[in-house]
Amino acid sequence: MHRRVAIPTLVVFLLLSLFHSDALAYREYFTPEQRAQLEKIQTILVEVIALTDKGSVPPDALAGTIVQRLSRVGYAPVLDHATPHDVVFRVKCEQRKTWEGTTATGGDADLPDAPSRLWKGPACQLTYLLGGMKIKWQKEVRTEFEDAVAAAQAAQVADPGRYAMTKLQEALEKYEFPLLLAAEWGHSDRLLTLLDSPETSQSGKLKIMSLLGEMQADEAFPKLKEVLKDRDLAKQALAAIGNLGKDGIPLLVEMMNASPQLEIQAAAAKSLGQIGGIAGDASVVPPLLAKLQDPKTDWTVLTEVAWSLGKIPDKRSIEPLYGLDRKLQAIRDPDNVTLKKLKEAVFWSIKQCDTWDQFS
Repeated sequence: MHRRVAIPTLVVFLLLSLFHSDALAYREYFTPEQRAQLEKIQTILVEVIALTDKGSVPPDALAGTIVQRLSRVGYAPVLDHATPHDVVFRVKCEQRKTWEGTTATGGDADLPDAPSRLWKGPACQLTYLLGGMKIKWQKEVRTEFEDAVAAAQAAQVADPGRYAMTKLQEALEKYEFPLLLAAEWGHSDRLLTLLDSPETSQSGKLKIMSLLGEMQADEAFPKLKEVLKDRDLAKQALAAIGNLGKDGIPLLVEMMNASPQLEIQAAAAKSLGQIGGIAGDASVVPPLLAKLQDPKTDWTVLTEVAWSLGKIPDKRSIEPLYGLDRKLQAIRDPDNVTLKKLKEAVFWSIKQCDTWDQFS
């Protein structure tokens, strides 16, 4: 007998929306005119101020780091206001961050690099102006310490303000703000060039692929397909493909079924669910069900298959999921973490598919 859970249809739609809200919201707040401006950005006016407890200090070192890093992405940063420019990039670095009011919550506001009203230590706030208008994109880079005075004393440095600025400069050297800006402005061509560059670090390539996926940059598919040959980057490439269009489905099905690596099979299954959830494409259901019912499928892979089926509620999934659930409930192994995760995935997907069947 099926264990039916009566969840209102609205809740089901809300659950489904979680799987594609981030991608669909990308750059929606820009007007057509602003998007046209973004596409043409090349010259960036960099404005930097550095504030310590003793007042402002020369920001030359901070500005130099920012200029150098933007140049690596192919932009033309300038420091002279008289130079014609397409956008203004502002960086405000403070020894003791001043409170500027409450910030929004949810979405990007809860990311680690979003401005934090709780942080009172050294920080650099990054924003930009387009056509003289401040855009709501805002990031924050912080030091590992909150008390610059105590940190400077521990490091035997006399001036805590300059010590804080030095550490903030080091943080800006590591933080991938140029990649974030390129994604924000829709410059997938720049990101693809960097992805193909031997000078780009492994972590940089992972970040680029993540951003290309968030951007739903379909033009990135050929390059991401090539990246699959690199074992260290393959999982992130599959994740990015999962945010692209339906063209990636045959490749993902092949990787799920033919890859000798279980982690690649699992990543491909997860991406199939992502595509199905974003595009509402039920064509991914049959290959996922075939993998679900294959007795040779590893439990870690089976877990991702089950989660994916729940992202694409389809009545064809109900009986196979219930069948697997019955088999799993007969296995008593409370210390098996992998089994526990699989049971959770199957139970959640049953709720999604069975409830969807009731209200559709």
